[in-house]
Amino acid sequence: MTRKEPLPAKRTAEIVREFGPFAGADSIAGVTHDGHNVWAATGAALVAFDPESGETTRKLDVACDAGTAFDGTYLYQIAESRIDKIDPATGAVLASIPAPGSGSDSGLTWAEGSLWVGQYRDRKIHQIDPATGAIRRTIESNRFVTGVTWVDGELWHATWEGDESELRRIDPASGAVLDRLQMPQGTFVSGLESDGAGLFYCGGGGSGKVRAVRRPKAAAAPARKA
Repeated sequence: MTRKEPLPAKRTAEIVREFGPFAGADSIAGVTHDGHNVWAATGAALVAFDPESGETTRKLDVACDAGTAFDGTYLYQIAESRIDKIDPATGAVLASIPAPGSGSDSGLTWAEGSLWVGQYRDRKIHQIDPATGAIRRTIESNRFVTGVTWVDGELWHATWEGDESELRRIDPASGAVLDRLQMPQGTFVSGLESDGAGLFYCGGGGSGKVRAVRRPKAAAAPARKA
């Protein structure tokens, strides 16, 4: 069902840095952050880079055509109709579960002991069991969903529909849009992950780049209740 609630005014996303393109890669799908490095899914390999220097630090030859996540120990990667659990030290696939969209999955993130999976054209976000793939709950959006991330209790997702991309903060209970950051014209977001602080890392699709976008201050430091 398409939501009819009035949307908050768009704000312009502040891109503070760009990384890539990376050697041997012409597109970026999922992105994640392991506390030190940013990981980018390039289709045939996961590439890790240092966000301070921009230098590539690791490369894992694994299938990776959509979202990427990190649970503090392991990487999770959408590969067609499955989600692989990957040892970041070796690149070994330790386990696989079915992806809820059976190949139409987009973004991926880890929060609250669950994986959260974006469904692009279905305009949904599923919370799933990381051991079995069972769907625990579903949140509806009113735009195509690409990347997904949680930070400080806030649920954000990226959109890419037509010639526009946005980063949206939504109410995890109702799906209502609470904040909107509009990317510059022609700049698209295929994957999304927070660094847990002041930045979002955004996969740039066919540009082959990852872009760092400043997280809004109001969202990063909500006012305390009296």
